[in-house]
Amino acid sequence: MRLRLLAALLAMSAPALSALSLPALAADPVPLAAHRALYRLKMDSARGDVQAATGSMAYEITDACDGWATRQRLSLDITNNDGQQIALVSDYATWESKDGLSMRFRMRQTTDTAVTEQVEGDASLDRPGGPGAIRYSVPEERTMPIPAGTVFPMAHTAAIIAAAEAGKRFIAVPIFDGTGDKGTQDSSIAITSWNPTPTASPYPDLAKLPSGRVHIAFFDRNKPANDAKPAGSPDYEVGMKYWANGVADDLTMDFSDFVMLGKLSEFSIPEPHC
Repeated sequence: MRLRLLAALLAMSAPALSALSLPALAADPVPLAAHRALYRLKMDSARGDVQAATGSMAYEITDACDGWATRQRLSLDITNNDGQQIALVSDYATWESKDGLSMRFRMRQTTDTAVTEQVEGDASLDRPGGPGAIRYSVPEERTMPIPAGTVFPMAHTAAIIAAAEAGKRFIAVPIFDGTGDKGTQDSSIAITSWNPTPTASPYPDLAKLPSGRVHIAFFDRNKPANDAKPAGSPDYEVGMKYWANGVADDLTMDFSDFVMLGKLSEFSIPEPHC
């Protein structure tokens, strides 16, 4: 099981990102926020060999002045139908330039302390909205193409918020987030609500911002031939409440075999230093 990035943690017959140019994203009146967040996770439902699951996700975005540095640690303790306890940990880090043209990535996943997946490398785009290339160094050295229109995780978040503020309900955006070695993914985003009027929140930095609900489905472009999922089904789905500064809460994370709910339990925005 691959533990996908939340924010970056997003293909159907929806408008493409060409309708949301990078200059338009840069003009967003609420800038994306560097922040630290901790989410408590509990199981909502199970479809496969999972009886119970609990966990947490620590997420941090740092404003590195010329780019965004992100770190996510997702920990799950799972009990299967035979009563076996399984500890899954996904450690993921990226650096993404603020012009959206380059990124570095590293992901390490363990099951009961044994490394089950590891990916490292860098990626770049020739120009905004243009094609590019992924250069993997782990698990093996190889290069994969990036199709035109693909964005990296922070630009993906900005595209969703810009679409919500423009009144759009569906967009499709190719994304590369560095969480696996299969290259670019397709993402289909449904914006189910967007409230320009601030709503109540226990965190003052969020209570003054517009927010709304989004649902994102990720589709692998290079599914293996032995993949048991029906054609056209997503590899991973996530629903969340997004604030205009890119902070998320009220998560619904669908890992196919089971669904986890996530609630923001700690949150802070550091003082800017750039």
